[in-house]
Amino acid sequence: MSRLDYKAVEVGARLPERTFPVRRSDLVRYAGASGDFNPIHWNERFAKSVGLPDVIAHGMFTMAEAGRVITDWTGDPGSIVDYAVRFSAPVVVPDDDEGAEITVGGKVKSKNEDGTVTVLLTARSGGAKVLVKATAVVRLP
Repeated sequence: MSRLDYKAVEVGARLPERTFPVRRSDLVRYAGASGDFNPIHWNERFAKSVGLPDVIAHGMFTMAEAGRVITDWTGDPGSIVDYAVRFSAPVVVPDDDEGAEITVGGKVKSKNEDGTVTVLLTARSGGAKVLVKATAVVRLP
């Protein structure tokens, strides 16, 4: 994939929307990689006992999937300079063949004088916004 050029980016431009499947097996692999073995991410009985509707994806997993939209768009996994989100709803992952999906899109908010671009992200799952105030600052060549 070729890298995106700062001069080619326009304020208001939309990033290609992506949908990411999330299965329980993804959560198990993420737990192993991250070291976050909280049972709300793999044990349905435990998750329900603490008031959740079912097992939920790790917040950082959700944030990482949204970040992939940025790095795929720029063509450079090292392009993100700053990244912040607020978690507004969990990604509920049922134990079935379907699992869940996270759909992420973005829009260029501004081109900054320092050669960076600020992007606003949207992320939804199961009809709910799962990230709000999701903003990434990226450096482009």
